[in-house]
Amino acid sequence: KGTAVNIQTMVFGNMGNTSGTGVLFTRNPSTGENKLYGEFLVNAQGEDVVAGIRTPEDLDTMKSYMPEAYKELVGNCEILERHYKDMMDIEFTVQENRLWMLQCRSGKRTGKGAIKIAVDMVNEGLVDKRAAVKMVEPQHLDQLLHPQFENPSAYKHNVVTTGLPASPGAAVGQIVFTADDAEEWHAQGKSVILVRTETSPEDVGGMHAAAGILTARGGMTSHAAVVARGWGKCCVSGCSDIIVNDAEKVLIVGYVVIQEGEWLSLNGSTGEVILGKQPLSPPALSGDLETFTSWADQVRRLKVMANADTPEDALTARNNGAQGIGLCRTEHMFFASDERIKAVRKMIMAVAPEQRKAALDLLLPYQRSDFEGIFRAMDGLPVTIRLLDPPLHEFLPEGDLEQIVGELTSETGTTEDEVFSRIEKLSEVNPMLGFRGCRLGISYPELTEMQTRAIFQAAVSMSNQGVKVLPEIMVPLVGTPQELGHQVSLIRSTAKKVFSEMGSSLSYKVGTMIEIPRAALVADEIAKEAEFFSFGTNDLTQMTFGYSRDDVGKFLPIYLSKGIIQNDPFEVLDQ
Repeated sequence: KGTAVNIQTMVFGNMGNTSGTGVLFTRNPSTGENKLYGEFLVNAQGEDVVAGIRTPEDLDTMKSYMPEAYKELVGNCEILERHYKDMMDIEFTVQENRLWMLQCRSGKRTGKGAIKIAVDMVNEGLVDKRAAVKMVEPQHLDQLLHPQFENPSAYKHNVVTTGLPASPGAAVGQIVFTADDAEEWHAQGKSVILVRTETSPEDVGGMHAAAGILTARGGMTSHAAVVARGWGKCCVSGCSDIIVNDAEKVLIVGYVVIQEGEWLSLNGSTGEVILGKQPLSPPALSGDLETFTSWADQVRRLKVMANADTPEDALTARNNGAQGIGLCRTEHMFFASDERIKAVRKMIMAVAPEQRKAALDLLLPYQRSDFEGIFRAMDGLPVTIRLLDPPLHEFLPEGDLEQIVGELTSETGTTEDEVFSRIEKLSEVNPMLGFRGCRLGISYPELTEMQTRAIFQAAVSMSNQGVKVLPEIMVPLVGTPQELGHQVSLIRSTAKKVFSEMGSSLSYKVGTMIEIPRAALVADEIAKEAEFFSFGTNDLTQMTFGYSRDDVGKFLPIYLSKGIIQNDPFEVLDQ
């Protein structure tokens, strides 16, 4: 018995002023500049550089101490780059003027550096375009498209908790606890972080106004995460360590109590929640990025479409290379103004079909106008529009029952008893499996008819103005062929009426979203009624695993750490 001993030949950088040690990158890892970037210490060993015992000097100073060794080092760096066809991270030692290369590996780099290095290496003939595309990782592009913290290592002692990195980038602001306050403070020129237990569609105004969003509940595909990613806005979700006290307007993290108006910083790329106002760097876009994305277009095999719910989002998507809109969520349009949401609530409170139709008639011009703007922005590209999907209770105001009843009575002109009765009927034990999706359109055909009419009136109007319109209508939450058949028949008959009224017609498609396990199993039958399928992986994952996307954050980190599952099923498709 005994202890194994490794015997290894060593070289020493601490044998006087003709010896030294250093670390370097063959290019600047932050900017990508084609110049050696590193540190050097005379009369030292490697651990002295990284331990911080002595302050190293810039690598350039090595020229004056050891010109021959430096010249050889530069030559070796060129050889290694040509061989590995990448920017290298190198450690070296000089012992009595003789250079020894200790190790090299591919160097870590920022998004800005990664793009410049890839483009420069193509221009230098080191790699081809296909190889250059593989040199840049998705998170590198995230860095370029979103604000980042100037020095992430500097704030580590201020991190109070970590949630899920739901939407990348960084955000700094004063915390508020309601969507209304977020909009009000933003209008005053303040940067705000919206803190919620969880978000709902009614919060979208405040979410849009906020610099970042923090939620106690919800996973990577929760409402907050999906909406924030669609806007390119920083979001940390599922932060189960925090307690959100809306009444007192305080955020509690362990023993730390953060009052409304105090500064908080969020890192949406890591999920870190940081006390105080941390310095930010804006997105760093460059001509190299445009060059790089054009190369990616040449080698890719997939089309990438965008989620966009407004004309502004559609235009942004097109300007960033989207080849269509894969999902336009019509319910988000209803929260764009007080007039719209009041009309929706009148529709919800309606008991008779004629009352409901009158409320829907108020909504039709708003939807038509939005669709016109979206079709105009996406001229010549397909636009997939999902009919109303969420449960109707999500459109009701927030607050206690008395407050909700008072607001709805005032808005809709109905009595308190009628409002109480309607709310009771809308109440569901499990609304995500309840009265939503195509079930709304089948129960209230006038709802599907209004949305279809708005789509085709907008489509024909834009087509008459020379815009090439390619509309696709998607029916949500279908589980049987009969459900889709009912809605397809209604959509086609409504389209025919609109074409007749406007004296013009155009081609369109009707399909569905596969988001219920049963729909996946009987897809061959459903396909007889559909011209296309989309896959709604959020609901499909929820119903297949039995995981609520809003509560999965409570146990998912434990499952991942213990190897129960290998990946977040809301992020990586299960096979």
